[in-house]
Amino acid sequence: MKFLVMCEGPNEKAVVDILLDAECLEFTRDDLVNLTVYHARQLTAPIIKTALSIYTGEFEVYRIGDSMTEKLPVPADYQGRFKGARKFCTKPELEMLLLIAEGKEAEFEKVKAGKHRMKPKDFCKANVVHNRKRYDNSTQFYRDYFGSDIETLVKVIKKYKQSHGAHRKGEEYLADLLK
Repeated sequence: MKFLVMCEGPNEKAVVDILLDAECLEFTRDDLVNLTVYHARQLTAPIIKTALSIYTGEFEVYRIGDSMTEKLPVPADYQGRFKGARKFCTKPELEMLLLIAEGKEAEFEKVKAGKHRMKPKDFCKANVVHNRKRYDNSTQFYRDYFGSDIETLVKVIKKYKQSHGAHRKGEEYLADLLK
């Protein structure tokens, strides 16, 4: 059996790829459907349909993203091969990892609770700079920020889980995928 890892956005995919390449996850590329992580939300996405036409064995889905309310319908042609799904939630947004790494989580919480309700993404755009480059919500920013500092990435993922209460039933943290 293989894992079909589907990430909600390209930034989640970049973070998972960084962790995977650094051998920090409970699985390796060899454990993945077609050796890759996918940017997709549903089993009906064209890229997933192609992947599952190439790989014809059993699979379990790992969904990673900040919005996990969507159902995961399983098309009839996958029913016999589909062995379940796990959700790994990054809510409110993946940018929380940057805020923790920058030591700006408390500052963000003050702004979030104030009159000007700000999302983590907007706070990062205004307050996070790495190598003279302001956060721009790009995959490249995540690669530049965490790609050569795996220890920090793992540390902030674990800290995020410790500092944020339980997610909804059936939703796990990204930290739950770490070795």
